[in-house]
Amino acid sequence: MAMIYLMRHGQTDWNACYKIQGRTDVPLNAAGRQMAREAREKYAALHFDICYASPLCRALETAEIFLEGRGVPIYTDARLKEMSFGICEGSEHVFEHPESPLYPLFKDPVHYRAVEGAESFDDLFARAGDFLDHVAIPAMQEGKDVLIVAHGAVNTAMICRTEGTELARFWDNLCGNCELRRLL
Repeated sequence: MAMIYLMRHGQTDWNACYKIQGRTDVPLNAAGRQMAREAREKYAALHFDICYASPLCRALETAEIFLEGRGVPIYTDARLKEMSFGICEGSEHVFEHPESPLYPLFKDPVHYRAVEGAESFDDLFARAGDFLDHVAIPAMQEGKDVLIVAHGAVNTAMICRTEGTELARFWDNLCGNCELRRLL
C-alpha cells in the first residue's frame, strides 16, 4: 500500500534564534545538514518513489541530503512554500511578546488576522489542500510512496486537513526539524 510522508526541513540559524522565517529564503546551517544526514540513516528502510519539496533552499537542500544516493526524483512546488508572515518575517521571540501581530498566530490561531503581506489560515489551507488533492494523493493512488519536504506551517496545515484537527489546535501537529511523519 502506497503512502504519503511529510518532513520538515533541517535547522537554520533563524530557527536556532527563534526568528520567524516564512518565505524568507534562509539556508540550512551545519546542524540542519547534520539533522538531514541523521534522518537519512534513521529512515533508510523506508521506500520513496517520488519527492516534492518546497523551492525554498532550506527544504530543497534537506530533501537532497535526505535522499542522497537513492535515485528518488525531487520536484519543487510553490504550493509547499512556508506560510507568508509578511512584514513580520525576521521578528524574534514572538511567543514572548503579546503585542506582536504574530502572537495570536501561535497562541490563539482562531483569532489570528494576517498582517500586511502575510497569508491567512484560509489561504494556507487552500493551497496545501490543492497540492494534496491534485498532486500528492493522485500519486499515492497510482501506487507511489510520496515524500513531501516542506515547512512547519504548511506541513501542519496538511496534517490538520487530513486529520480534521480544528484550527484552535493547529500547532498541536507541528513536527520538529527533520522529523518524518506518515500523512496517509
